[in-house]
Amino acid sequence: MTSTNAPYINGPFTGLTNVEVDTSRQQFGSNRLATQESQTGWRLFVEIISEPMFILLAVASSLYVILGQWEEGAVLGVAMVFISAISFFQSVRSDRALQALRQLSQPMVAVLRDGQQQRVPVEELVVGDVVWLAEGQTVPADGVLIQGNDCSVDESILTGESVSVAKTNPDTDRFLAGTLLTSGSAYVRINAVGEATELGKLGHSLQTIEVEKTPLQQQIAQFVQRMAFAGFGAFALVWAINFAQSGDRVTSLLLGLTIAMSVLPEEIPVAFSSFMALGAARMVRLGVLTKQPQTVESLGSATVICTDKTGTITQDGMTLAQLYVYSDNTVVPLTNTLRPSAAEVLAYARWASEPTPFDTMEQAIVAAYEARFSSVTYPLQHEYPLGGTPPMMTHVYAAGIAPVRVAGKGAVERIVQVCQLSAAEKARVLAQATELAGCGYRVLGVAGSDWATKNYPASQDDFSWSFKGLVALENPPKANAKSVIQQFNRAGIAVKMITGDSPETACAIARQVDLPNAERMLIGQQVMALPEAELQAEVKQVNVFARMFPEAKLRVIRALKANGEVVAMTGDGVNDGPALKAAHIGVAMGRRGTEVAKQAASLILVNDDLSGMVDAIAQGRRIYQNLKRAVGYIVSIHIPIILTVTIPLLFGWRYINLFSPIHVIFLELVMGPTCSIAFENEPAEHDLMQQRPRPFTATFFTAGELGVSVVQGIVIAGAVLGVYWQGMNAGMSIESVRTMTFVTLVLSNIWLTLVSRSGREPVWQTMRRPNPLLWLMLSITGLLLISALLFPPMRGLMKFVELASGDFTHCLLWSCLGVGWIELVKGRGWWH
Repeated sequence: MTSTNAPYINGPFTGLTNVEVDTSRQQFGSNRLATQESQTGWRLFVEIISEPMFILLAVASSLYVILGQWEEGAVLGVAMVFISAISFFQSVRSDRALQALRQLSQPMVAVLRDGQQQRVPVEELVVGDVVWLAEGQTVPADGVLIQGNDCSVDESILTGESVSVAKTNPDTDRFLAGTLLTSGSAYVRINAVGEATELGKLGHSLQTIEVEKTPLQQQIAQFVQRMAFAGFGAFALVWAINFAQSGDRVTSLLLGLTIAMSVLPEEIPVAFSSFMALGAARMVRLGVLTKQPQTVESLGSATVICTDKTGTITQDGMTLAQLYVYSDNTVVPLTNTLRPSAAEVLAYARWASEPTPFDTMEQAIVAAYEARFSSVTYPLQHEYPLGGTPPMMTHVYAAGIAPVRVAGKGAVERIVQVCQLSAAEKARVLAQATELAGCGYRVLGVAGSDWATKNYPASQDDFSWSFKGLVALENPPKANAKSVIQQFNRAGIAVKMITGDSPETACAIARQVDLPNAERMLIGQQVMALPEAELQAEVKQVNVFARMFPEAKLRVIRALKANGEVVAMTGDGVNDGPALKAAHIGVAMGRRGTEVAKQAASLILVNDDLSGMVDAIAQGRRIYQNLKRAVGYIVSIHIPIILTVTIPLLFGWRYINLFSPIHVIFLELVMGPTCSIAFENEPAEHDLMQQRPRPFTATFFTAGELGVSVVQGIVIAGAVLGVYWQGMNAGMSIESVRTMTFVTLVLSNIWLTLVSRSGREPVWQTMRRPNPLLWLMLSITGLLLISALLFPPMRGLMKFVELASGDFTHCLLWSCLGVGWIELVKGRGWWH
């Protein structure tokens, strides 16, 4: 993550004033690319009126008007508006949640305004702004270089060239929006924003790229599509049979529309979008940003968490604790007064760090140095960025401004190598580094060089290095690290620590947080040397990976995926990008993470706290579980509606036109909010995070689960049709039979909602779970049913009669029998 404090800028640049910012924004616009979002309202309207249910209601309403039945036509017209309003409300609700996510995850940039540095969203940049960019940041808008420090830019997004381009010439070298600063830092003056940038000119072509649907989206879309085809098939069949029997085209058409409306599961796609968007919004409150709501569905499948050590398992900040002075062969604690030899080691370590560091280790080194010596830092003459395996970095200063010319620091193995120590000297230094690392310290080697000319070598290894000593940085585990790892283990999720730190330090921290099998370890070079089959076997057992570099991290991720694991990977640096992208769930750090890491990741931990991943996985499992409950409920309740319309027609019952579109739409108004609002708000089962992760390749609804929902619906249909048959054979009027059948169906819907809250816990236990929205939906259902029975105008519209208490009890009993059997089989594992 970039520092909020930019380095000193040469020249009289204070940036724009607030007035100039407003003037520039009015003249050149905001830094926002054109998207289709401006058409959201129009597109939403078109989507709603093109929905099959809307079309069916429109046709049915028109038919009633043609028949002169104005009341029925008006009611269906109002219902059509109401159904559309529900769809609109859910879409707006989901869209607002997504907009809030986009605002929260929007990149920030450091900009000079009124002589002060501020951090603002990239969309607020205007032409004329002076921004400071550091390694790992994406260039937010087009501009020209004002001042650079060994900066190079990856422009492959626009040019296709994979080689980074050095930016050294002020006022001529261009920075283009969307490109990536791969090293160094730079001040850039913005000269084009939004659609005026080179990237903006490509924006329209980028809009045509559609995001690939997830497996769950595809499965749900296929299921809805099949049901829609079945609905239109049923419509044609019912219309043909009824017309053949009665010869009445319009009545036959209304009956056909009734069956089509009862088959169409329009609640499913609404429920899916609501669950995903609202689930993502819930995660924001837990400190987890999801860039795509569909990521929510994959969280419940995670079987492995690959996590960094520094700042993730260990605390955010670091402290310089001890120094090893090579010339004295002594380890000294970092006290307020240091003898000259120890001060020299600290000075070299500071000069090898960035002028304004954003890395936690460098921040600790600089803080320790500035607490004891002058805080003045000098402009760099030349810089070799962190590179190599193991890595090191080098800074070169101009002659005469300090007692040194060149300072380098990095992995101890690399530093002793470039210093060309003798075998005995190398063994002594490495033994000391191992001892410090075994105490849990992060250890870096420090070297210096005096270089006589300005012709610097091409490689930092080629300086005439002199070994100075070691710095030991303390970074203890976070207070909650041990409990977080235990929670992952209980949830059946393996935790693997992947760090660039030394093997000794990695194992020490792993032991402190009780990481299973902490003594077994692989280093990056071993990972690269192992054949694929052996690596896949090793990653099953090894939980500690040290001295890891990007290629090695990527290979571990791919080996885990090849083993069938669903991998979540945390990272914060530029070099973590490939592994974050390769993982099923890439997780970037919100505070320390570079923009590259955040762009590559699908989740962002706002507070860099791994416990947020526990909460996110719990939410993912809860959402997936509740979505299955909702879809199972929808399938089960649609079956009795379908069979109540079709069975009497196919078997020639005396009363065949029992239900009309008005009755079906009443049920739709009840079912839609129940599944997309009540079930979405359902709490997780108490042992959800003690269950094994679901397989990533598992279908959303297996044949067995779908079969149970179908059987459930058939049994409810049997109860409803039983009331239908008894009333008809008892000589009741069609109005009485209609009333009792409908009451039985609505009561069955209420009981089904209650028993669907859990596939294992009995209803008297789930009743204790707090879910006020569920009770609100059920109360509305009850009030609508009571109104239809007791309110004369509504009763007349529905063509109902008043029910005697005995008849209502009869309906209540049959509805309980039709649903209650489910409670008897829950504990036997037959129910989903």
